[in-house]
Amino acid sequence: MEISLTTPALLFPTVSLLMLAYTNRFLTLATIIRSLRDRYTDPNDVTLLAQIKNLRYRVYLIRNMQIYGVLSLLMCVVSMFALFAGWVFGGQISFAIALLLMIVSMLISLRELQVSVGALDLLLTDLEEHELNG
Repeated sequence: MEISLTTPALLFPTVSLLMLAYTNRFLTLATIIRSLRDRYTDPNDVTLLAQIKNLRYRVYLIRNMQIYGVLSLLMCVVSMFALFAGWVFGGQISFAIALLLMIVSMLISLRELQVSVGALDLLLTDLEEHELNG
């Protein structure tokens, strides 16, 4: 397969958009955690521990999504440098690694989406219980 210096550069916009989306998820989680802290004073909230566990796992997932996304971007830069230096095989290998890292990042993102739906389900269940009991 023929690879040029511009091939790894094609991932830059994708990685940038993914990192922006990951950062937005992280900021949203931070807001949720801060508001959850305010609710912590309510001793009758039985879903609180489940929410904390869910949020902790999501923070861990988002951290890993970002790490793999940044590593993917780094490998793209390494690939471009190798190709610029004339090391075609090194450029191909580092670009392949960048693609694999991006795949891992997106798979973790998919898992985080599944877990976030679980968090929303916890809140909806809590609302239903309050509505039925109140």
